[in-house]
Amino acid sequence: QLQLIESGGGLVQAGGSLTLSCAASGSIFSIYPMGWYRQAPGKQRELVAVITSSGSTNYADSVKGRFTISRDNAKKMVFLQMNSLKPDDTAVYYCKISFSVIRASWGQGTQVTVSS
Repeated sequence: QLQLIESGGGLVQAGGSLTLSCAASGSIFSIYPMGWYRQAPGKQRELVAVITSSGSTNYADSVKGRFTISRDNAKKMVFLQMNSLKPDDTAVYYCKISFSVIRASWGQGTQVTVSS
């Protein structure tokens, strides 16, 4: 049973940076796409960034140029480098691994709070 554990969240001032990490355990990791999603209070969970097994990436328009997703398959980890953070980036950030179109696993989430 694969588990995902996020870390690296916290409180940061606007304009600051944070790096989120997601560690996977228990299963094959490198062949699956990974993603970061976020959910702000009162809002739906939204895609932030995804990375395929080959390293191709895609970002939400709201974070393009500020966030960078990367993965280390040997360590079974995926990262989200977040720069120039804004108060609107405040949310719980979740890591997701997609086994298929209909099957995925999620981490428990890590809180990111950006103060103005």
